Amino acid sequence: MSHNNESEKTVDVLVVGGGVNGVGVALDAAGRGLSVALCEKGDLGGATSSSSSKLIHGGLRYLEHYEFRLVKEALAEREVLLKKAPHIMWPLRFRLPHQKHLRPAWMIRIGLFMYDSLAKRNMLPRSRKLSTTSESPLVSNITTCFEYSDGWVDDARLVVLNALAAQDQGAEIYTRTECVKAEKQDNLWNVELKTVQGKTFTVKAKSIVNAAGPWAVSFLDRLVNVNNPNAMRMVKGSHFIVPKLYDTEEAYILQNKDGRIVFVIPYEGDFSLVGTTDEDYKGNPSEAAISEEETDYLIDVVNTYFKTKITQDDIVHSYSGVRPLLEEKNASAQELTRDYKVELKGETGKPVLLNIFGGKITTYRKLAEHAVDKLVTCFPKAKKAWTKEVPLPGGAFTDQASLVKKLTSEFPWLDKSIAERYARQYGLLCYKFLTGLTSLEEMGEDFGAGLYRAEVDYLIDWEWACTLEDVIWRRTKHGLRLDKSQQTALAQYITSNINGTSDVVNAEVASA
Repeated sequence: MSHNNESEKTVDVLVVGGGVNGVGVALDAAGRGLSVALCEKGDLGGATSSSSSKLIHGGLRYLEHYEFRLVKEALAEREVLLKKAPHIMWPLRFRLPHQKHLRPAWMIRIGLFMYDSLAKRNMLPRSRKLSTTSESPLVSNITTCFEYSDGWVDDARLVVLNALAAQDQGAEIYTRTECVKAEKQDNLWNVELKTVQGKTFTVKAKSIVNAAGPWAVSFLDRLVNVNNPNAMRMVKGSHFIVPKLYDTEEAYILQNKDGRIVFVIPYEGDFSLVGTTDEDYKGNPSEAAISEEETDYLIDVVNTYFKTKITQDDIVHSYSGVRPLLEEKNASAQELTRDYKVELKGETGKPVLLNIFGGKITTYRKLAEHAVDKLVTCFPKAKKAWTKEVPLPGGAFTDQASLVKKLTSEFPWLDKSIAERYARQYGLLCYKFLTGLTSLEEMGEDFGAGLYRAEVDYLIDWEWACTLEDVIWRRTKHGLRLDKSQQTALAQYITSNINGTSDVVNAEVASA
């Protein structure tokens, strides 16, 4: 990427922040005919967007806080997304073990009835009540479960696919590029961007979209002469991953004595994902990590419900994300709204600022559509909203099983388990690195657990992967499977293939 003429570049929209909201806005705006650039100071989805519970859900528990608009929008959106991205999203059945002393059965039934009724369900079955058997992974004193449907999403890949789609629509995506300053000059924003190697360049923009997530408020301090009345509250949510607690496909939603809920979700075949917590957070969002208290809290909830008991030694990985939530007076961390606010400042022909506060993964597409609807009031030539029906890159197929069949017949030398992983990570995008290959040898070195060089090269060349962490935690989940020496070898390979960013990679391996 040369930045020679960048100093002359003028765009309609500069999006700051490469999380799910930022890439969603970039895609929507670019598809309406606006010229778009997006800058992200780290990796795409590198903060909050890759640290979620990986659910596309209406938010059953938000009904208790009377958030009907949010739940209804999220439930409708669930179906839209499952259609748009069958590779990285799929339906999931949830079981809610009933504990009489926590929430009475009538309350849960009413909640689930409303959940079913608020949804326009095409793909997902209704909720029901079931009795547990001795086969159940739950402790024997739990005899009843309520079952309902929601969806699963690979959150980090969702971000990358939206960025790829935005790029296909003409957007320029600058990763590892920070917006250091922006000021109004004549009728444009004059924005200074700085790459991770320390090079700076300027972009002129008619509008700036502040999609900086947990940094949305602090980012406003870099805009010259902009004041901000909005208060955000940082809430940390932590998860950990353990070897799988049971062999079946469903997820569990566990109620705790404090009224909170914890999810246990089948993860990457051999594991269970457990989370999340809600703790107020101060400090740099990129340094958030699970605390001893959170770890004990989650272990305790799991051990209360499951026959299989876990200890700290079982944890193979943990991660924490910071949710930037809209401040409400006297609300506890778990009561804060998951709704979002989109705020436009400025008018046509003047430098415009659009701020995005809050939001959740499930409603990212709707949030982006609302945001761009507001933005285009300043761009009279822009086209109409368009993202609802269009599949995300690699998603133009009907179901994973038939794609796996197609892959194994076209590439018979490919192990079925690898074909299955390609189907659920890349969908049709895996043809970008499989087409033309006739044997496993041609895939190149196996860095471990079936992560071949051809795939790694694709991630570097096409999906903005620059570091070990980008590859093994965000583009894939091979961090769960590669040992230290395999990770070191892979990191060295990535470094040797990325010119100029080696200092970043080395720093990261040293800290790994």
